[in-house]
Amino acid sequence: MSEFHYNPHISVDCVIFGFDDEKINILLIKRKQEGKNVYALPGDLVQKGEDLDVAASRVLYELTGMKNLYLEQFKTFGSPDRTSDPVDVEWIKSVREHPEARVITVAYNSLVKTDDFDYRPSSFAEEVLWHPIEKPQKLGFDHNEIANTGWAMLREKIKREPIIAFSLLPEKFTLRQLQTLYEAIVGQELDKRNFRKRMLRNKFLIALDEKETNVSHKPAQFFKFDENTYREDFAKDQWFLF
Repeated sequence: MSEFHYNPHISVDCVIFGFDDEKINILLIKRKQEGKNVYALPGDLVQKGEDLDVAASRVLYELTGMKNLYLEQFKTFGSPDRTSDPVDVEWIKSVREHPEARVITVAYNSLVKTDDFDYRPSSFAEEVLWHPIEKPQKLGFDHNEIANTGWAMLREKIKREPIIAFSLLPEKFTLRQLQTLYEAIVGQELDKRNFRKRMLRNKFLIALDEKETNVSHKPAQFFKFDENTYREDFAKDQWFLF
């Protein structure tokens, strides 16, 4: 690490959520640590003189191979005991020049389509994997707290900014697909009638003269998201789905 002159006190952690057409997953790495199976968020120290946003993108790419993501900073975590677990202490001593240094981390999050990226574990990441958000997994350091905070903030944000959800859908989609996505994000079943009524009164949702084909159920109509209409009209107003 000394080659790049890392700041021993500041790190970045990336909380990446992915939609696989059915459920929301969180991106994890498996640390290289002999005799241990430890999973964590992609994160590492910031280089001296490095911009935080640049550091987040760099670290994510170095550990997972993912690039060109929009990463949004959402909170800083600085508890004095965030690196107190003996397993974490053991790992820190094996990879850092100043293992005793107190580290404050700046957390970033993003929501993506899981099949839009190729994954390549590197550096101290032995494996890169998507883990279902509804199945808790013990993570290293205070990464469970970081992940849970990022997830809660994202779920609140999507209620006010629906463009986040539409970015995860195909160019043309059905209302069923849209509802499945929202239910996966908010973690609850939504009333079909009310959901469709709420969505259909928005001008940014454009009905297409096209329906599903080769399906066992009644073919559903396709829709598309009109980003220009959203930017010009919708985004000016405060909006909540629930």
